[in-house]
Amino acid sequence: MENNFTDQEQSRRAKLAKLIEEGNDPFKIERFERNFNSLTFKDKYKDRSKEELHECTDEIKIAGRVMAIRQTFAVIKDFYGPVQLYINKKTCKPEIWQLFSKTLDIGDIVGVVGTPMKTNTGECTVKIVDLVILSKSLKPLPEKFHGLQDEEVRARKRYLDLIMNSESMETFVLRSKIVSLIREYLNGLGYLEVETPILQSILGGAAARPFVTHHNTLDREYYLRIATELALKKLIVGGFEKVYEIGRNFRNEGMDATHNPEFTSIEGYTAYTSMEDVMDLLENIFKYVTKNINKEKFEYKGVNLDFTQKFKRVNMVDMVKETTGVDFSQINSTEEAIKVAKEKNIELLPHEKNRGHIINKFFETFCEELCVQPTFVYGHPIEVSPLAKKNPKDPRYTNRFELFICGKEYANAFSELNDPIDQKQRFLDQLKEKDLGNDEANEMDNDFIEALEYGLPPTGGFGLGIDRLVMLLTGNTTIRNVLLFPHMRDEK
Repeated sequence: MENNFTDQEQSRRAKLAKLIEEGNDPFKIERFERNFNSLTFKDKYKDRSKEELHECTDEIKIAGRVMAIRQTFAVIKDFYGPVQLYINKKTCKPEIWQLFSKTLDIGDIVGVVGTPMKTNTGECTVKIVDLVILSKSLKPLPEKFHGLQDEEVRARKRYLDLIMNSESMETFVLRSKIVSLIREYLNGLGYLEVETPILQSILGGAAARPFVTHHNTLDREYYLRIATELALKKLIVGGFEKVYEIGRNFRNEGMDATHNPEFTSIEGYTAYTSMEDVMDLLENIFKYVTKNINKEKFEYKGVNLDFTQKFKRVNMVDMVKETTGVDFSQINSTEEAIKVAKEKNIELLPHEKNRGHIINKFFETFCEELCVQPTFVYGHPIEVSPLAKKNPKDPRYTNRFELFICGKEYANAFSELNDPIDQKQRFLDQLKEKDLGNDEANEMDNDFIEALEYGLPPTGGFGLGIDRLVMLLTGNTTIRNVLLFPHMRDEK
């Protein structure tokens, strides 16, 4: 198949061929020793005057990608930012001038040896003494003035996005810091980070449609995990008292602004704690992270959020009553619940035709979007909470809560169900829902029930979506902007 190279690409390949012919093949170079990066270079010399640096003979060894070339000046960029280069034709070696003026292209990665100087505008600059091309860019970068604006291309070719858009690089650096801060906070409280299997034989731990894969040696089907919950709770049975896992989960569902088929979450479990304790823990995690990245108060989607205040706590049934006027504390039968759902034009799937699912539908339809400031919504019906402990005062509900911010769910948590007899019945109820068409229902997990039969202490657990948290704290409104490699539909 014949390559149709553009004029630019042909020119760059010709320059590469000349470098190879002269014995300067950049792709044979294995390393370049640096003693500065763009940040440390500027920090060291920013307070020195132009006159002082004129006499300075310090040797600067620095490397990066060429982002601009203008006569005798160039700009290279490394991980920490840009730095300017200057070359003097009269004082440098002829072969270095030739390399700079005739061979160098925007996009090339270079190593530079030089001395520090300042321009008339006071910019810290490296005066080139020696120059080597470490990697020849055979394709031109996007045109500098417009940069890389196409969101589709930015997501598909993240490497180009990172090269051209400093705000994208900052987003992913901040993402890493956010995750590190969560670890730091939990580790400081004595939590142990663990790892659990991604390939699972039973579908459980959440309500979601799974990916299925085949293990050739065992000749059996496995699910890619939809949650880490059940394995982590087995560790609490085994004697761990504070555990968490940060990792990928996989759900075979649609893609939109807040959903990607694979995503990162953290789940944490603490023995001898209640739902209220988990509320406090989650609130403190948010406060610790936002304080340490200076985002305690900020605007998101036109809303001024304040993480210095205590998070609001509301009961689901109470909020539904306040918003819609429908009081489910007075509605006890399925028939009554279906009737009010019909009156409010709520469509129900076959497995949703029960009081608990209808309460949840009411909340999702009328109340979610009203949870703007950080809000814990608790008191979920038992029908939609197969792994949560019953509320001892009213067994129709569970000691479960979700955290909502700007109308979106960020965390799900509860007092864990530790009664193996009750848990088995909940799984049986889930199987009935599956028969009614709920392809997100849990399966019967006899191994987990057996673990509970050995005794799970009272335990509080939570799951927090890392991707949505990063979206919130970086001001992004679409999930693919906070994933280095989001899943994309095929190009047409």
